[in-house]
Amino acid sequence: MARCPAILIAAPASGQGKTTVACALARLHARQGRKVRVFKCGPDFLDPYWLALASGAQVDQLDLWMTGESDCAQRLHDAALEVDLIIVEGVMGLFDGQPSAADLAQRFGLKVVVVIDASAMAGTFGALAWGLQHYREGLGFAGVLANRLASPGHALMLEDGLRDPAQWLGALMRNEALTLPERHLGLVMDHELGDAMARLDAAADALAETRLGRMTADDLQAWAVDFQGSDALTRDFPLKALQGRTIAVARDAAFCFLYAANIDCLRAMGAELIYFSPLQDNALPPCDALWLPGGYPELHAEALAANTAMKSSIATHVQAGKPVWAECGGMMALFDQLTAIDGSSHSMWGILPGRVTMQKRLAALGPQQLEVAGGTLRGHTFHYSTCATPLHAASRTQAAPGRTLRGEGEALYTSASVKASYFHAWFASSPAAAARLFLKDTDD
Repeated sequence: MARCPAILIAAPASGQGKTTVACALARLHARQGRKVRVFKCGPDFLDPYWLALASGAQVDQLDLWMTGESDCAQRLHDAALEVDLIIVEGVMGLFDGQPSAADLAQRFGLKVVVVIDASAMAGTFGALAWGLQHYREGLGFAGVLANRLASPGHALMLEDGLRDPAQWLGALMRNEALTLPERHLGLVMDHELGDAMARLDAAADALAETRLGRMTADDLQAWAVDFQGSDALTRDFPLKALQGRTIAVARDAAFCFLYAANIDCLRAMGAELIYFSPLQDNALPPCDALWLPGGYPELHAEALAANTAMKSSIATHVQAGKPVWAECGGMMALFDQLTAIDGSSHSMWGILPGRVTMQKRLAALGPQQLEVAGGTLRGHTFHYSTCATPLHAASRTQAAPGRTLRGEGEALYTSASVKASYFHAWFASSPAAAARLFLKDTDD
């Protein structure tokens, strides 16, 4: 058993500012010398970059289905042993999804702080806060924070509209300096901005003027939760499955969608990981297998196409029969052509036959699972492109339990030593299956 203050930062919908508030709270307490650990509810690659910068610690996902209840329990327990404050950022609206952020909060006894963009609200703010607090019986509610207000007078109006004044945690004024910029897949990554830390400090300074931001170490104990480690934890890693194997991992501005826990999983199975940049390097590092994660190849298509030396190196790797696991953006780069949203076309690596086309509308989104050699991997899909290829799907993803797919699941394409899909896998959901992605089919 481990006891630690813990809070869920939630909202009535996406786009309310919960990532900014979670970052501000983490940065504020980290600046005051406290150890802070932040988790992200649900699948997300981009918010964790900002949350990690704000807290100074690794950010992992918590999801009652994708990562599993036992995994969530153990990660929270382990964090509670080491830190002074745990912050969990929710996903979408408080009750959205199956399972939802509210489900997670209720399962582990987390109190909920709701962030509401009240820029166009008056009396409805109080009704919304009341409804979120009482919609589900037994959900702990810490209070509500108003975001993006025009004036202190506006804040007073909102505070007066609450049925329970004790639920008022303060207000943040509208301020572009606090904004975390976005694009089609989510937030712009922190390292792409020269003023990332300045933005976090500005947000922390603003939050420090609110009741939420003025909470002391003693005040935080009102959020204290007893976390029990999971006796049923299924982190049954085949510890030597990847022993002696070196995996080259693409990591740069074009390939950046990496779960920290996936890295941990591969290392726990004995793999040595070497990072490289398909944008800047001329060749793969010496390796036994290649991992091409998701990211933004569409934003860097011209540079990727121009790096013919890297293209040749990857082709040589495949010709040698060495395994490749490519997911989403990593798969997109393997096709012959990529057509950008403006209609321009770029020659890609030509490992897989076909064309990828970007579109303005979301092509697929949601939790899914994929059966592969060694087991079933849980994960999700989220992309704005489609692909046309003569390759036949070796298999397809299935919807998460309780969900339905619109059309067919995501294809798993196999060609020579390559396995590729739009599907993003959570490796710890089946470590044995994850290991097989980086082994030759002839390996034991």
